Amino acid sequence: MQQNQPSLILRIKNKIRFWFQKYPSFFSIFRWTILSVFLGLLIGSASAGFLQSLNWATDFRESHLWIIAFLPICGFGIGLVYHYYGKEVVAGNNLLIDTIHKPKKTIPFIMAPFVYLGTIATHFFGGSAGREGTALQMAGAIADQFSKPLKLSKSDRKILLIAAVAGGFGSVFGTPLAGAIFALEFFLIGKINYKAIFPAFLTSIFADIVTKLWDTPHTIYEIDSVPTITFSMVLYAILGGILFGICAAIFSKLSHQTGILFKTKISYPPFRPLIGGIIVAAAIWMIGTTKYIGLGIPTIVDSFENQLPIYDFAIKMAFTIITLSAGFKGGEVTPLFFIGATLGSALSLFIPLPTALLAGMGFVAVFSGATNTPIACTLMGIELFGIESGVYIAIACVVSYLLSGHHSIYNSQKIGEPKHVFFSKEKGKRLHEL
Repeated sequence: MQQNQPSLILRIKNKIRFWFQKYPSFFSIFRWTILSVFLGLLIGSASAGFLQSLNWATDFRESHLWIIAFLPICGFGIGLVYHYYGKEVVAGNNLLIDTIHKPKKTIPFIMAPFVYLGTIATHFFGGSAGREGTALQMAGAIADQFSKPLKLSKSDRKILLIAAVAGGFGSVFGTPLAGAIFALEFFLIGKINYKAIFPAFLTSIFADIVTKLWDTPHTIYEIDSVPTITFSMVLYAILGGILFGICAAIFSKLSHQTGILFKTKISYPPFRPLIGGIIVAAAIWMIGTTKYIGLGIPTIVDSFENQLPIYDFAIKMAFTIITLSAGFKGGEVTPLFFIGATLGSALSLFIPLPTALLAGMGFVAVFSGATNTPIACTLMGIELFGIESGVYIAIACVVSYLLSGHHSIYNSQKIGEPKHVFFSKEKGKRLHEL
């Protein structure tokens, strides 16, 4: 019996190998399901911890406003840490995109704790930033540590990183479908990598489940009135999309130009967030409100309920551009939600669509134009606001995407398919090469 046992084990192994070779799709589904569950557990837990820390930092700051005076010192500290210990990961989301395009050495794990601590500090002391950049970088850094132990090929490593991005995005916003499509769209303009579609969806779904299991709530937005779709209503939605696309392009362009300005005028990197912190802290003191710093969730919620002034989006844009261009940490997406929602709310003065609907359209459409991810943003709008507003959301996101041109908050995005025939010569180029 003992002599037959090795041959029995060998036969079983051969049988398994035979079935996996005969049905490779089954093997792929099995393998990526296991990996997606594992990634979802890690990334979902990381997102939950991050979101809860962020809520604590925001609550503490709003209860102790004097702490904003220390924003310049916070910026100097973040600058010092990244200058001396984090040069390899300072590129942030662009490093993730570069690694997906051309996988080289493993993303340093220090990216995760550095961006986590930097973002919490930015919000704690009063910077204007988001959270998606942190979630994506934490997820990518965590996932890439397993590419060598698992002996993944370059192709599989790309899929692993795309799945990680999906998990980070889906769990931090509570939108698993949008998270999956965002990960498939965000690194290559105009094309989707279908090889990663299964692990992207599965990881995003699992990560979202895990984040919710940690009792981490997400903000609820409501669009209470959606008009019947008519010819004139579609034209109004297109008009809104045009304005949202222009806004997205302005934000992207000003962000990069301001970043260049900080780099050219201030040679020592730690001094950049120091100066940026002084500007932001002084501006907060002068205007006498904190509504334009941090995530700005209360104002976003208010934009769905009331018609806000036209200047809200512009002030938030200025605060965010200075904060992030100077070198503070965090994402751009939640500030883009603020900018888009308040702009949409204000546009209801001129565009005869419900205020809440225009706020919801702007919420995702400005994000769509600034990241070149129209399908993900459409799905996000449907997940957040309901299918009833889906047609208006889709029109705004697609038009904004087209109107924003080849601009983006992610300079390492590659043009897979130009938006217009006039830009055909730009196909295959990175945005920073244009």
